[in-house]
Amino acid sequence: MAQALGFDFGTTNTVLAFADGGATGSMTFTSAAGTTDSMRTALSFMKDAQLGASALKVEAGHAAIRQFIDNPGECRFLQSIKTFAASALFQGTLIFAKRHNFEDLMEIFVRRLRSYAGDSWPSHVSRIVTGRPVHFAGASPDPALATERYNEALSRFGFPEIHYVYEPVAAAFYFAQNLKQDATVLVADFGGGTTDYSLIRFETVAGRLTATPIGHSGVGVAGDHFDYRMIDNIVAPLIGKGSHFKSFDKILEVPSNYYSSFGRWNQLSIFKTTREFEDLKKLVRTSLEPEKLEIFIDLIDHDEGYPLYQAVSATKMALSAADEALFDFAPLGRGGQRSIKRRDFEGWIAEDLARIEGALDEVLVKTETKPAEIDKVFLTGGTSFVPAVRRIFTERFERDRIESGGELLSIAHGLALIGERDDIAQWTVQ
Repeated sequence: MAQALGFDFGTTNTVLAFADGGATGSMTFTSAAGTTDSMRTALSFMKDAQLGASALKVEAGHAAIRQFIDNPGECRFLQSIKTFAASALFQGTLIFAKRHNFEDLMEIFVRRLRSYAGDSWPSHVSRIVTGRPVHFAGASPDPALATERYNEALSRFGFPEIHYVYEPVAAAFYFAQNLKQDATVLVADFGGGTTDYSLIRFETVAGRLTATPIGHSGVGVAGDHFDYRMIDNIVAPLIGKGSHFKSFDKILEVPSNYYSSFGRWNQLSIFKTTREFEDLKKLVRTSLEPEKLEIFIDLIDHDEGYPLYQAVSATKMALSAADEALFDFAPLGRGGQRSIKRRDFEGWIAEDLARIEGALDEVLVKTETKPAEIDKVFLTGGTSFVPAVRRIFTERFERDRIESGGELLSIAHGLALIGERDDIAQWTVQ
């Protein structure tokens, strides 16, 4: 039987859901790392003699992380590949001497998911509905380029129809299934790379749910930016940010762009293969604090990006529940253990919070909607648990209007449900 497939291709996690006759289910994936209904948006590549001289063993999601950790130095690891989708500057990356563009990486990722899904992958798919942010992440993002790349990758699977829906619209549609009465709903979707808002009026007419889009807004700031602020303030000074080197008779500061790359998870494995990294190694000879740059180089050479990501995420999560938390990352040496106060963390992310709040102001002002006119506020995404983020909403809306839930699954299931409708054009991004 034909089915609609909802594809939530996220910066951090990816979820696939299917709808058939109004019922939805999450696709399950079984890999070397076990069985799960969500997958990390990550890929790993490793040479395998059993597969032949030119073949690579490719894993995705949690299995990619496992392969990467179990084979240090032998594995090429990529994560958060979605952040490259709208970037004209990203023209591909070399993986064991073969260039892969964005479309190739997306195709490889989906093929691995299809393999892990096995029999749970529908035999017939009438249409695939893919989520997209209101504003893509990155500097000067090009949404048309992102759509072109998505289309190219997904068309390789032969789907009869490919549609795109704003991610917060899909989350709103999923949430609206449980509404008891007509309502104006604001959805705030906090992803890894973007924060998106959708304001929608839901009404039931002749027993059928209808929706009138009121407005959208978004900003390329979310959880990954909070991680970057933590790295910039905790880790970067320990690995040479702000230090100096000698160039002939001048004393110059180590270029800050090295640390910008280090703070972005998706850029780490690419940074390792660039000329910038080779230049950084040469700076050690003339550095006034060479031991700091040596730690930096060791972290890159030994692929410590993911373990560092885990340490930062653990600290950030702990600060959502406590006023103080321990950051602990042994590869940094003596400076790798430090107590972090929530108030300091909130100071580091103040600029990001202002942009997130500014995008909320934008949708309210643009639609001439007062907070009192909104019946329900639905928060989705892990970043919504950060107390400073939640205050943005509790200071504007009554607490009993604010709901959350389905942080990982709501978008994919909403996409799948929209995929079954005969009025799908009303919901899609043209």
